[in-house]
Amino acid sequence: MTLQPRLVEASGSPSPQDLDLLDRQLLNLLQSRFPLTERPFEAMGQEVGLAEEEVLRRVRRLKQKHVVRQISGIFDTRRLGYKTSLVAMGLPPEGLHKGALFINRHPGVSHNYAREGHRFNLWFTLAVPPSESLEDTVAGMASKTGATEYRILPTIRFFKIGVNFDMVKGEGAAYLYTPDDDQWNRVEPLTPFEVQVVRELQEDLLLEPRPFDAIAARLGLDLPRLFAYAADFQRRGVLRRYSAVLHHRRAGFKFNAMSVWRVPPERSAEVGRLLAASPWVTHCYERPTSSDWPYSHFAMVHATSRQKCEEVAQELSRKSGITDYLLLFSTREYKKTRVRYFV
Repeated sequence: MTLQPRLVEASGSPSPQDLDLLDRQLLNLLQSRFPLTERPFEAMGQEVGLAEEEVLRRVRRLKQKHVVRQISGIFDTRRLGYKTSLVAMGLPPEGLHKGALFINRHPGVSHNYAREGHRFNLWFTLAVPPSESLEDTVAGMASKTGATEYRILPTIRFFKIGVNFDMVKGEGAAYLYTPDDDQWNRVEPLTPFEVQVVRELQEDLLLEPRPFDAIAARLGLDLPRLFAYAADFQRRGVLRRYSAVLHHRRAGFKFNAMSVWRVPPERSAEVGRLLAASPWVTHCYERPTSSDWPYSHFAMVHATSRQKCEEVAQELSRKSGITDYLLLFSTREYKKTRVRYFV
């Protein structure tokens, strides 16, 4: 059974045409270069020629209309010591919706999508703390949802992570956030106080002129010291960036496809870097294969149309010479959020 796309929109959510040029410029700043300063919205306004209060008014509207999901720190799950994996699950079509909602209840599930194009019709990411067994957790989920089969697909090699859209041009702009090959899986020890800082920086930022004051006060820090912790976290790879996450569909990028590629082992690094180089590819990983799942490389493609996703995959196939691939389009987003750590 092939599911038809179901793009669930919030009531009153603006169409891309409702976003003017200044909205789009602000969205570019919010998702890529959010300033860690005393008055970040004033700093953003200086870049686009708006007063601080007008920036806040616009960002509040974008948040209210669910174009902006959240503004907070984006932390590296593995650096914090959490175990994480992509999970592919096959559920009976009549049990898909109920099963997806059950899986959503786990606080370590950050992304959960129904996808067409394969018998594995539900794909989600799961993170668990060191004290919890990821394998046992997934097995319990499969049992309670009536899944017919599942695969745990942890990362073997990490080529790219960096969701970024050029809202002005309507193009993919995922150029940054490519990890070092030999460092991506390293755990970075944190002091008890640094754990407290992570807890604070992961929460959604208040939309007010001096939003970091309350965070610093709760930690007993002044602002320079708070920002120094954030900078040190970035240097150590604990904090990827501090930014907004957009609801990509409501921002105009209504289609996403998980492209999976059958890559010869001897070409793993070469093809992975080639896939990751595309600005339309936001995530790129190598994952385990099996006798019934020969696809080793996963590259997420976001675009404004299904046709564009297909064109991107065709171009990547032409460049790489890899012709055995699948495009698994999402048909429903069940969950997309950030994992809350140490809670």
